[in-house]
Amino acid sequence: MSLILASSSPYRKQLLERLHLSFECVSPFIDETPSSGESARDLAHRLSIEKARAVAQQFPQSVIIGSDQCADLAGQLINKPGNYSNAVNQLTNASGKEMVFYSGLAVVCLSQSIEFSSVVETRVKYKHLTDKMIHTYLEKDKPFDCAGSGKIESLGIALVEWVKSDDPSALIGLPLIKTVEFLIQCGVELL
Repeated sequence: MSLILASSSPYRKQLLERLHLSFECVSPFIDETPSSGESARDLAHRLSIEKARAVAQQFPQSVIIGSDQCADLAGQLINKPGNYSNAVNQLTNASGKEMVFYSGLAVVCLSQSIEFSSVVETRVKYKHLTDKMIHTYLEKDKPFDCAGSGKIESLGIALVEWVKSDDPSALIGLPLIKTVEFLIQCGVELL
């Protein structure tokens, strides 16, 4: 049974490689626009399922992993900044506050009528960030493709006071503990 990661994210690819499984990456090409009033949690969950289902249509015999991450800051949906200016705004707004990251996960295999999904929550408390800290960080790490404008696995760790999660890989973009659980339920042997 083949395994496919429904993603073009280098971060998710690197995380899945930790499991020493043979897999390929296929971009799902879905519309990631939030629905009106959709929460960060619901958006991450919906998009992870839609990504897995979209690729499963092309590869119905394969086990497909879909994932997406969104963040919430005081009730506001926070996505990838896309550019320097947006990243400055995100980090300025996060200074001294707690941001909640939602990592959606879906594992789908159409031929086996399998669909598992979950959302893993990670809470991050940011330090009080000065303009100099923000600009120095952004110039060094360039996290413009990361929800919340930070790479916790890199220099972004210097921005935070603490991180709370049941799965340390979730904040990077793919909750591996839940991924392993779902893959085992699909019959994928890891050990």
